[in-house]
Amino acid sequence: MSSPEDRKVALPSIDDIDRIIHSPARLIILSYLEVVEEMDFIYLMNLTELTWGNLSVHLRKLEEAGYLRISKSIVQRKTRTTLQITGSGKQALQKYREQMRTILQK
Repeated sequence: MSSPEDRKVALPSIDDIDRIIHSPARLIILSYLEVVEEMDFIYLMNLTELTWGNLSVHLRKLEEAGYLRISKSIVQRKTRTTLQITGSGKQALQKYREQMRTILQK
């Protein structure tokens, strides 16, 4: 007969959780970007209800981590900023989800 100690499954350490994605704002940003090819900055700002400055800071952190791509173009003499999740961002988000699912199921 096995003891409870023998049946324990090692949970991912909280230290293994991606701190970039674990932020609620950045998690929702990546979740929105995951389901579209690209998204306009203003549209994302309205969806997330973040301020311009707050959203910009979160996007910069995600871009520095390689999780998203920020592109700027001129449309009708106005700057348009578009955002795309990268392959690395999709992989990191999937890994994060799997780790959280494992933690929450135990």
